[in-house]
Amino acid sequence: MTGLENEIAAAARAQGFVLVGFTALRRLPREEFYSRWLADGRHGEMAYLARDPERRFDPRGLDARLRSVISLGFPYQAPAPSRVVDWRGEMRGRIASYALGEDYHDRVMALARSVAADLERLRPHALARLYVDTGPVFEREWAAEASLGWFGKNTNLLNRTHGSYFFLAEIFTDLELGGAPAPYGDFCGTCRRCIDLCPTGALEGGYVMESRRCISYLTIELRGAIAPELRPHLGNWIFGCDICQEVCPWNEEGRNQPSELEPYLPDLLMLDDEGFRARFRNSAIKRTKRRGLLRNVAVALGNTGNPDAVPVLAQALRREPEPLVRAHAAWALGRLGGDAAMRALRKASAIEADPAAAAEIAAALSLRSR
Repeated sequence: MTGLENEIAAAARAQGFVLVGFTALRRLPREEFYSRWLADGRHGEMAYLARDPERRFDPRGLDARLRSVISLGFPYQAPAPSRVVDWRGEMRGRIASYALGEDYHDRVMALARSVAADLERLRPHALARLYVDTGPVFEREWAAEASLGWFGKNTNLLNRTHGSYFFLAEIFTDLELGGAPAPYGDFCGTCRRCIDLCPTGALEGGYVMESRRCISYLTIELRGAIAPELRPHLGNWIFGCDICQEVCPWNEEGRNQPSELEPYLPDLLMLDDEGFRARFRNSAIKRTKRRGLLRNVAVALGNTGNPDAVPVLAQALRREPEPLVRAHAAWALGRLGGDAAMRALRKASAIEADPAAAAEIAAALSLRSR
């Protein structure tokens, strides 16, 4: 690295970034793959991914003055195997480890701004545009271009020292930095753990993600109903999923999962709007909104197989104002079965006005009457 690059790297490491790389901007050769991925509808309801594709291929479309990118990796705590031996018995949900604590967008962006401020100190009037999962930028591609790691078969960026448990940030600048670093290399080899152990079969050969089957997409990005055939495969995941990272051999070190990632599901299902805002105001979990999180919680309770979940699901079916949540509570009661669940469904069928929720109630009753 040049003297300036060494100084920038030192400033970044002082802010806690464990990975720092530099590369000159060019047009990324991803247009054919990405256009086909979009045309196949693999982005699902994430319409923002189809906007401004040209700027994704070449960030100079954001600002013609840009010449280079500083790619940064900030670590987050890798999860250990769940402390809950039988989550079905305890009715606890799971949250992806990146969502623990303050929203990473805010936290990592603040640290990246500090690096940009040091850049301005080192080179007054230098242009800096920052992104932390916040714009039309191919973050993983630029990180790979800067030799921070390689694309794993789970579609995450992998690094031999830090695995994949890190956030990416980019600082685009008009300074000439980095050139074209040597490629990092591919170290997945013949391993297929992430592909074979994905519960919904979202990972395909050729490093392709079928987003519409991914648990993270289903529990966060999807705004409507989760397809009934996929619900049993969600297990107790209620926000995101770590499975394709947990099973990766490059992520076997340093696991330590706090209990906050395994909240008690009945408590969550009882959250009203004010309670949801108070609990998740500064968390990435707010992205899924209350109705989305409670939809996920209902599915997870249905997957517990625990009859103790029936009373809270019946209460949600009776009192919950969101039809989407009532619909998934009905499915969960049908999946659990038993006399109490059926009584709750029959009572709800007499008063349910929303067509989608009514259809779920009818389907649940029909399933159990066969």
